[in-house]
Formats: sequence, structure tokens, C-alpha cells
Amino acid sequence: MLLTGTFHRSLDEKFRFALPRPLRDALGPAESETLYVAPGTDGSLEIYGEESFARLAAQLEAGPRNDREVRAFNRLFYGQVQRVELDKQGRVRLPVELAQLASLDKDIVLVGVRDHIEIWNFQLWEAYVSSTQPHYDELAERATPDLVGFQPSAKAAGEAVKLPLDRREVLPK
Repeated sequence: MLLTGTFHRSLDEKFRFALPRPLRDALGPAESETLYVAPGTDGSLEIYGEESFARLAAQLEAGPRNDREVRAFNRLFYGQVQRVELDKQGRVRLPVELAQLASLDKDIVLVGVRDHIEIWNFQLWEAYVSSTQPHYDELAERATPDLVGFQPSAKAAGEAVKLPLDRREVLPK
């Protein structure tokens, strides 16, 4: 499952919105009926299918249980996560508390982010994009495993070893 794309939607008076077909299709039939809505980062909410949520829970479980900040995060995160169902029209009804947490009003934006969907207040999303987009290249360099400047043996060992500047080139796979 790979969730991608940006979709503008409207919330109705019951905090419902239609999940776009490309996102429903990417979730797959087993994932597309039961979803988990969670607090996200940067003012967003996150929606996970059951499989993706189980993977996230396993990753969180691997964290140190006796770390005060990890415990606080787990309490805030799991204490606010709510299970929701898609209705027959392909709509999701957001819990009011979570909609308020993300300052959602009528106009929202859905963003497919690999294994989950983020829900943003339209104005917050526009501000986020306008402040972050100019830094796309720097973010890409940090976020993507790039073979430029690394030796294959170091990459295989999980270590980054920079080549001298005059020898940097894309290494064959």
C-alpha cells in the first residue's frame, strides 16, 4: 500500500468528508472499512488502515518503556486515537475532539503520506507548504538514501562514507 496525492475536501456539519477513490483504492479492500484517526504532527491528524496502524504500534512498542517522554507520548497518542468506519458513500466521520485538536473547519486537505493519510486545515496546509517548499532540496537530501558520495561497501554495512569531492558520482546498483 502506498498512499500519495493531495486532495481538497469539505467537512459537513457532522464532521464527515468523502475519502477520495485513489486513497480508498490504495488502502485496499481489507483496510478500507476500519480506520484509525490519530493526532498527527504540525497541527494535522493522521488516518491509518488496520495493517499500517498495527505496524506503527509495533514500532512504538519497541521504544523504551521507562522513558518519561515516551510514556507521555504513548498516553497522549493512544488516549486520543479513535477507530472510525467508512460509510456506504465512502465517507469518514471525524471525532469532534480530534477535529478541534487539528483546528479543522469546512475546508480541509488530505495528503497521502506513504502508509497513512494526513488531514490538514486548508489554511494551515497552505502556510506549511509555502514555508517548507522552498527547502525541498535540503529536505530531499536528508530524507532520501542517496548513493551519491557513498561507497557500496559502507552502504551495505549501513555506514555513510563520503568520497572525496572530486570523486563523487552515482554508483551502479
